[in-house]
Amino acid sequence: MKKIYVLDTNVLLQDPYAIFSFEDNEIVIPAVVLEEVDSKKRNMDEVGRNARQVSKLMDSFRQSGKLHEKIPLENGGVLRIELNHRSFQQLQDIFVEKTNDNRILAVAKNLSIEEETKENGRQVILVSKDALVRVKADALGLAAEDFLNDRVVSDDHIYTGLFDIYISRELLKNFYERNELALSEIAGHPFYPNQFLLMKDALGSSASAIGMVDQTGKTVRKLVHSQDPVWGIRPRNVQQTMAMELLLRKDIPLVTLIGKAGTGKTLLALAAGLMQTEDMHHYKKLLVARPIVPFGKDIGYLPGEKQEKLRPWMQPIYDNLEYLFNTKKTGEIDGILAGISSIEVEALTYIRGRSIPEQYIIIDEAQNLSKHEVKTILTRVGENSKIVLMGDPEQIDHPYLDAYNNGLTYVLEKFKEVPVAGHIKLVKGERSKLAQIAADLL
Repeated sequence: MKKIYVLDTNVLLQDPYAIFSFEDNEIVIPAVVLEEVDSKKRNMDEVGRNARQVSKLMDSFRQSGKLHEKIPLENGGVLRIELNHRSFQQLQDIFVEKTNDNRILAVAKNLSIEEETKENGRQVILVSKDALVRVKADALGLAAEDFLNDRVVSDDHIYTGLFDIYISRELLKNFYERNELALSEIAGHPFYPNQFLLMKDALGSSASAIGMVDQTGKTVRKLVHSQDPVWGIRPRNVQQTMAMELLLRKDIPLVTLIGKAGTGKTLLALAAGLMQTEDMHHYKKLLVARPIVPFGKDIGYLPGEKQEKLRPWMQPIYDNLEYLFNTKKTGEIDGILAGISSIEVEALTYIRGRSIPEQYIIIDEAQNLSKHEVKTILTRVGENSKIVLMGDPEQIDHPYLDAYNNGLTYVLEKFKEVPVAGHIKLVKGERSKLAQIAADLL
């Protein structure tokens, strides 16, 4: 039986094309939702962009008929703007204040009551990204759902880039002798290009080997850079070894790294970038950037020139650079960077319209990027450049993103079958014993 879906404002601000995600059912948008969208359209950020997109989309629907009547959608469903069901009679004893959320709930509740009086009444479902709105709906006896269509993965199985497999001791011996094995010898299912395999002895001994699937997806080969020290940095665990392999491979121009705080993502990426830029001269410049999304309450405008304004946001980058350059005095790293023109620390705010060829690009805290923003960044990458996206999907400061719909997760899931991309999830914290315990317990 067909259903009626009432959409909350946050659904449209997250995905302007959400109305096409409900198959052949009826989509109802309360009038108050349009008011809230209108209040956001002047924002110069992703939310403002989506609000403007929703406005254009609604305006285009006027050609198909009157918006307060049922307008057919290309997927077989219908859309209408609800103007009449704003009575608070059903809610006034429970939620007294006439907030916008409560007005949306009133629309859904009154539609539900109306459908219950019909012989073949349809189920009314409120769709909202706001957990408390869904809780309120449940208290009113309304069906409520989160909008999950924007998720790249539907469950907790985000691609890790690593697969554990048990093989015979003879195959392990052959791998060490030949430095490669045909995947047809060790498994009956396909693997992704540039996926890492941790091959263990099927008989239970401590014998093991690390391999990487080649870009054809048919052979697993020994790592090329597994023992190389990079600017004094050596990998401390197996995942860091795999990360360093990806970071140093020139034939893999897109690398994604995820992991908890303290797993070494930023330090490894900077060390690999400095080596290939300053020592090997594979790239002309090392560009480091991160999105400007505050943790906690924003402290407001910052004084000074652009670099002075950026310094608090980029301090985690400078901390790692100070460690790599072995500086001991406060501010010494500024003098070093001033003398090395090939290192640039930048904000992502100014990346639109740029073309970035022959550069090693590091984007930190990429989990705070939306799908649109990460697309904008990747389409800036020029010829002979390499880009590294890294972050922790569990530490998101953006109000409309979560672990499953952020830009970092979007890229690693979309590119896992592409030969030019590689990914690994870092698991073990190496910052300090305390930092690892805090990451696990808190």
